[in-house]
Amino acid sequence: MTSTPRDENPTVARDEAPRERPAAPPTLRRADSLVLVNTGDGKGKSSAAFGVMGRAWARGWRVSVVQFLKSGKWQSGERKLAEHLGIEWQSLGDGFTWESRDIDETVAKGRHAWEVARAKITSGDYQLVILDEMTYALVYGWIDLDDVLGVIAGRPRSTNVIITGRNAPAELLDLADTATEMRVIKHAYDQGIRAMKGIEY
Repeated sequence: MTSTPRDENPTVARDEAPRERPAAPPTLRRADSLVLVNTGDGKGKSSAAFGVMGRAWARGWRVSVVQFLKSGKWQSGERKLAEHLGIEWQSLGDGFTWESRDIDETVAKGRHAWEVARAKITSGDYQLVILDEMTYALVYGWIDLDDVLGVIAGRPRSTNVIITGRNAPAELLDLADTATEMRVIKHAYDQGIRAMKGIEY
């Protein structure tokens, strides 16, 4: 019995390569700045934001990263990269909430992170502010959604904002210019594989 080459397997559906350019909106314009939200249960929300961080730095932008859950003890690869590049980085949380020894302190740190983030956004000194894992502070009720929406909507014209984290509120998605949902298909952790340096952090 001869085997069928993969390319000739009739059970594998294939799309034809497009022959025409995808339709564009009737008019295209340049924006002064954008709001991006990376949400969903899948991996890659923060990684995508930090990819933009590198791109922004390469364009000569001033960038600030505010992390809402991770503490200063976390020495992730992206933090080391940011420090090497001279990008401002602040990890203001104290880790996973289920590991908290004092939940009131954890909440206070989350609220402080928003005050720091608010100052960065409203200053007009940054072309990009990344609010990593901020959605959790919103979902847990640590910070006020209307306050966050008002600050981001009223930001200086040249300040772009990226927000990451699961369960982004619908109002935040409505405000965003670009919203992306990462969906889990499979994850190494579910197979009992621990987080790997260089891949996960």
